[in-house]
Amino acid sequence: MKAQNLLGNVVISLLSAFLAIIIYANFYEKELQKTSDVEEQKLSALELLNDSNQVKYTQIPVNSSGEIFDFTNAAENSVNAVVHVTSKYNLRNDSYGNPLYEFFFGEQYSRQPSVSFGSGVIITDDGYIVTNNHVIEQSDEIQVVLNDRRTYTAELVGTDPQTDLALLKVDDKDLPFIAMGNSDDIKIGEWVLAVGNPFNLTSTVTAGIVSAKARNINILRDQRYPIESYIQTDAAVNKGNSGGALVNMNSELVGINSAILSPSGAYSGYSFAIPVNIVRKVVSDIIKYGEVQRAVLGVEIRDVNKELVEKYNLDKIEGVFIEGVTEEGAAKEAGLRKGDVILRIDDAKINSIAELTAQIGKYRPGEKVNIIIKRDKKKKQIDVVLRNMYGTTKIVKADEYLAILGANFQRIDNSDKRRLGIEVGVKVVDIEDDGALGKSGVKEGFVITSIQGEKIAHIDDIKRVIRNVGLGVEVEVEGMYPGGRYVYVYRVELE
Repeated sequence: MKAQNLLGNVVISLLSAFLAIIIYANFYEKELQKTSDVEEQKLSALELLNDSNQVKYTQIPVNSSGEIFDFTNAAENSVNAVVHVTSKYNLRNDSYGNPLYEFFFGEQYSRQPSVSFGSGVIITDDGYIVTNNHVIEQSDEIQVVLNDRRTYTAELVGTDPQTDLALLKVDDKDLPFIAMGNSDDIKIGEWVLAVGNPFNLTSTVTAGIVSAKARNINILRDQRYPIESYIQTDAAVNKGNSGGALVNMNSELVGINSAILSPSGAYSGYSFAIPVNIVRKVVSDIIKYGEVQRAVLGVEIRDVNKELVEKYNLDKIEGVFIEGVTEEGAAKEAGLRKGDVILRIDDAKINSIAELTAQIGKYRPGEKVNIIIKRDKKKKQIDVVLRNMYGTTKIVKADEYLAILGANFQRIDNSDKRRLGIEVGVKVVDIEDDGALGKSGVKEGFVITSIQGEKIAHIDDIKRVIRNVGLGVEVEVEGMYPGGRYVYVYRVELE
């Protein structure tokens, strides 16, 4: 009897289990599918990959509502306004010359035509184009090609080596362009597109996020007043992308791609763009004045760190520390002094040298800024009227740099270069006896090839060198006279 009861219980248990399986299959599988669908929707921002039999998830960009970003609009609105820039110039190779032959027949030179490539961004419908200065530096001819293959010879309007920017102009109307946004508003983690021509491939778009702001990577250290406050992204940028566009999801220009950090010269994770708020100021100055109006605060500064806090008994690590003020500079005139910590300029918080130089770089000499400092652990507000590099509040136009030399200048053509055996040069014309060049003995017709060791290929190069060295100094001007074989060096006082 007990055996029969045990067998009956086993049969009942098996039937119950079987019945449960049937009920689960018929009723709960649909609910499970619903749950699975919900979970799949939650994971809509994840793409399942199978790599070496290991399951991985890779992040797909989504907005705050969980919707997947659509990059197509930003790409379509940008790609036609980014141009391919070709810079043509000649390199001289005089390393192989025969000394005996040169003694009887003169120096012999081989000129190798060279071409470099980059990108540019059309910023107005009438043909103004922004690119990097290093893309067109020392070029003899600049050519731009649009995405629809229209080709133009571009005029170099002006350059600003301190920010590595250059402004070009092509003669046409109703061109596609990208509207400028506000680079101060971008946030770390925000998605952006890099549009350019890497490796001479036209119209390439890559995506990434803003990795950091106000980066100083010290690539403009040879400039007198460099401004480095880059937007760092992880969008893929390679050779040829220089001068291209960094665009936000609203199709607005937020930066000009300028550099990569790479031991190999190719993209390895980080790229850097000049913020568009700096670009806007540089472009506006070049168009209006022919020269960038650089405002100077007149301070020696350091980033605040732990050692500085301990040395000067500061209450916390913040701001930028003033180590000294320039005599007759804007800061000293306003009452700033050594030991002050700059915390804010107008509405911008200042926590690094890069942030300070970027903020001051938005202003012109003669403009007033409101500065919040900390002195003796107490906050203080000071208004400062900014000055130019010469210590005045005057706007200095491009022609005034040339007026200092007391002459007019003409760019020489290729036939002149061949005849003189030089690769670059600018001819002196209409020289004034009481000008800096005239007082130094320079005669009309002299071809300037370098000033202070820097090559002079354009009239803009003369302005740039004078601007960098400043007034009240003596410079070496090197060059040749037409028909002569000798190189002359004049010492010219810039008064």
